[in-house]
Amino acid sequence: MRLLVLHGPNLNLLGQREPGLYGSSNLEAIDGALRQQAAGLGVELACFQSNHEGALVDRIQQAAGTCDGIVINAAAYTHTSVAIRDALLAVALPFVEVHLSNTHARERFRHRSLLADRALGVICGFGPTSYGLGLEGLVAHLRAAA
Repeated sequence: MRLLVLHGPNLNLLGQREPGLYGSSNLEAIDGALRQQAAGLGVELACFQSNHEGALVDRIQQAAGTCDGIVINAAAYTHTSVAIRDALLAVALPFVEVHLSNTHARERFRHRSLLADRALGVICGFGPTSYGLGLEGLVAHLRAAA
């Protein structure tokens, strides 16, 4: 089983960007923990981060035929990107939407996700643990469907 983790804009600044909201873990630590978790689950994992919408769309398209599912934190693009939504639908891979913060406890514009209605699930508010929960849920779903 091969999975992809996608990180959207500004997540490369984790650990220094608003640590009271996003925590002190940096992206490398999150990816490292996810790789370790994936190894324990017996799955391959690739991680990718970009601040550019088109790069995220390109990476989603590249996942077709090479990945079995996606864990995505589209960050701000969650609320604005029809292009990312369309790419996810086009590749027809199961995906889980994750967020470090509880988007529903934040500004009103963050309450709406353009991805949630097509995601297997949405996990938010647990900091870096949100990613691990998303990975575990995606693997369980894929194994049950096999």
